[in-house]
Amino acid sequence: MSLTVDPPAAQVPAGGGTSAHKLANGGDAKLVFKVKSSNNTEYRIKPVFGFIDAGATTDLTLTRLSGPPKEDKLVVQFAPAPADAADPQAAFGAVQPAGNVTIPITAA
Repeated sequence: MSLTVDPPAAQVPAGGGTSAHKLANGGDAKLVFKVKSSNNTEYRIKPVFGFIDAGATTDLTLTRLSGPPKEDKLVVQFAPAPADAADPQAAFGAVQPAGNVTIPITAA
């Protein structure tokens, strides 16, 4: 079970902007994920919860609102998805995270 992020870090203008990333499931089981931010005031993430099929990728978009320059991070927690899960938020709440990937963010 593995999850990778490409690109592995984000750089956005402090005045606002977006950064696009791909989450890739390198394992052989469907994963459910949740994205946590160290700064919910200046960042918006889409999607916050989701599923990634085995061997597949999904898009992750980080939007930076205008604010003071600083270092932040996103943490993508993931776990094997329950077999019958349809709602990623409910499914993530029913499992223990099995791993995480940190995406450092630089706003300058």
